[in-house]
Amino acid sequence: DCNGKSLLHAPSSLPSNITSLDLSFNSLVMPHHGTLLMHFPSLRSLNLSSNALLALSPAVFSNLGALRLLDLSSCSIVYLHMDAFKGLGNLHTLLLRNNSLQELEVPFFLPLKALFHLDLQHNALVSVDTLSLQLMEAVPQVQLEGNPWVCDCTVHPLQQWLQRRQAVQVTCASPPGLRGREVAALDSRDLGCRMKQRFPRGVSTAQQITVTHSNTTTPPSGKGGRSWPYLVGFLVAAIGISILIALAAKCKLFHKNFASYRHRPLPETSSIRGSPMEDSSGWDRGSSGWGASKNHPMPGAADLQAEDDDGFIEDNYIQPSEQLPEEEERKSHLSI
Repeated sequence: DCNGKSLLHAPSSLPSNITSLDLSFNSLVMPHHGTLLMHFPSLRSLNLSSNALLALSPAVFSNLGALRLLDLSSCSIVYLHMDAFKGLGNLHTLLLRNNSLQELEVPFFLPLKALFHLDLQHNALVSVDTLSLQLMEAVPQVQLEGNPWVCDCTVHPLQQWLQRRQAVQVTCASPPGLRGREVAALDSRDLGCRMKQRFPRGVSTAQQITVTHSNTTTPPSGKGGRSWPYLVGFLVAAIGISILIALAAKCKLFHKNFASYRHRPLPETSSIRGSPMEDSSGWDRGSSGWGASKNHPMPGAADLQAEDDDGFIEDNYIQPSEQLPEEEERKSHLSI
């Protein structure tokens, strides 16, 4: 018992095989590196309450593997390093009441595999994240009373956790309308949350808690939770079909345009294609108009129709003004 001795360090004169040590109400200096107690491997109970420790450095208790109870109450602790309790795999009871903790690091619970009782009363906790609550599920006894809990929508996971624990002494500190009310007794309307899950009146409270907990810890497995893959598949199929239809329409249009350009060029000696001067020269080169007409017979209606089938020669391609000199010249030859 070294209670109230104004000690800065643990006395080195103590036997190394002691199992219980009370160092409360002293002025112990917490080392920044290394361990607090070097030579007490058999220690099972350690009381460090009412020492101004402020913060716990990493692995400060790592050499106390046999420790079962650790009392850190009223030590003005503001921050816990995530490795502060590294090596305490056999710790059964951890007392952290009357400190100034504002949040809990999630890995803080990981080394404490055998933890049974956790006391976090009268700290400065306003909320606890969902992962920390899940880790605290393995701790049978957790005390959270006396913290200034903010009862808004962020406290909903804590409300469900307290309902499962049947804890009725954790109360709200704010907002003013909910001050003093038990967190576990609130519902989603009090917290300002819009809950998707609605329970029928015939379902018991225990069933409601079970269903709500399963909804918060596991992703939805119903039809609504898996509807998005079907929607994505439908959109991909619709886009693919649209692309195929567009390609088919373009191919059909391409074949149609290609077929319309497959025409035969007109012969160069065609009288319709020729100029009036070429026709008149043909008449002059002959010995007479009758001879010329035998050498250059007039095209028949069937020939004109055959040449006109390609769709590119218009009926008025040869203008009437261009036909007049040809007719006059023909009449002059006939008169001769």
